[in-house]
Amino acid sequence: MRPIRRGADPTVGWEIERPPRTATLPGVDMAGFRIHGDSPVELRAIPHPAVTVAVEFGDRPFDIHGAADRMRSESLAAGLAFSAFQVCAEGIECVQIRLSPLVAHPVLGVPLAELSGNVILLDDLWGRDTPRLRERLHHARTWPERFALIDAELSTRFHAGRTTDPEVARAGWSRQRMWSRFGSQIGLTPKRAAMLVRFDHAVHRMVRGHALARVAADCGYADQSHLHHDIRAFSGTTPTAAASEPWLTVDETAWPTHGDTTSPDLRPHT
Repeated sequence: MRPIRRGADPTVGWEIERPPRTATLPGVDMAGFRIHGDSPVELRAIPHPAVTVAVEFGDRPFDIHGAADRMRSESLAAGLAFSAFQVCAEGIECVQIRLSPLVAHPVLGVPLAELSGNVILLDDLWGRDTPRLRERLHHARTWPERFALIDAELSTRFHAGRTTDPEVARAGWSRQRMWSRFGSQIGLTPKRAAMLVRFDHAVHRMVRGHALARVAADCGYADQSHLHHDIRAFSGTTPTAAASEPWLTVDETAWPTHGDTTSPDLRPHT
């Protein structure tokens, strides 16, 4: 376990674990979270250029509100275009998975256009396999065992599912046809996908303390107000507040491959 200790920071008490090896499938990354505490913690989920899956294996489900009707869940899947939403949780134990859209389609079993901006119970996608997976994670003794269970589940589902059209992965069609198929299988237009990648790059630069003016210039925004508009649109809050969101501030520990480059999740994986 790698605990996060930042004094008065809300992530005090968080423990984050990384897999000992890369996932079997390209375009898959995962991290384990254990959040201690005797009282509920309010967290904001921020859109990311990957499909997010969270499998909770403790005794207390997430309480989710903001993106859709309020719901309680041990496991969920969030599409690329979801609106920022609040998660209330107490004593979280979960594996969070980030899936490239090209992997998410066969793994989840639905075109991402159907997932769209929704947050969906994983039980609705995987049926009885979801509680079975949670139970196996709960009884696993170590994090490497849990990551191996997730890795095997994803690999099995990927090879049994329908892959994304190669023309979409390589963007090799005419503009009109490609945009149509891209939207139906990825769940976003190419333009919206590019905006999400740019936002993700910018907001992580802000988390690391870079000046807003420099971030706007380096990330290709017309000006600082353009950056403010995108931050508000994707995160539902101000740039200052977004830069201090716990789920973003722990990213360099949970997802160390993110680095300073544009997120690779929306790029083709081979």
